[in-house]
Amino acid sequence: MAIIKAGKVVIVLAGRHAGKKAVVVKTFDDGTADKRFSHCLIAGLARNPRKVTRAMSKAKIEKRSKVMKPFIKYINVRHIFPTRYVVDLDVKKVVDEADLIDPERKIDCKKELKKLFEDRYLNQKEVTSEKKAAGSSYFYQKLRF
Repeated sequence: MAIIKAGKVVIVLAGRHAGKKAVVVKTFDDGTADKRFSHCLIAGLARNPRKVTRAMSKAKIEKRSKVMKPFIKYINVRHIFPTRYVVDLDVKKVVDEADLIDPERKIDCKKELKKLFEDRYLNQKEVTSEKKAAGSSYFYQKLRF
């Protein structure tokens, strides 16, 4: 798929995390031996950060942003909806395919992913390009429809 590439923000359409936003980590256009269909590895937020206002103290902002809960999964390309946004998170460094096989290593991977997501959420102003800053702010907002 030419549209779905690493770093693209997608919306999950089916399954447990339907309606949640995720970032594409890696795509498998031709499939693999066990999954013979085009699919991709995504990392997203099962629970978004809570709303923050300007009047809140730094401690309260920190507390409300720690509510995030990440998920990692393989998903069929037909079950995701690509958006126009791109995020420059280094998710590939945190998520390794070998870690997803062992349940204990997957939990550690999710913890590292949570740290990465929280760090980027609290430091959104340090994003280099304006396009990726827009993608970052879109990724952390709750999907409203």
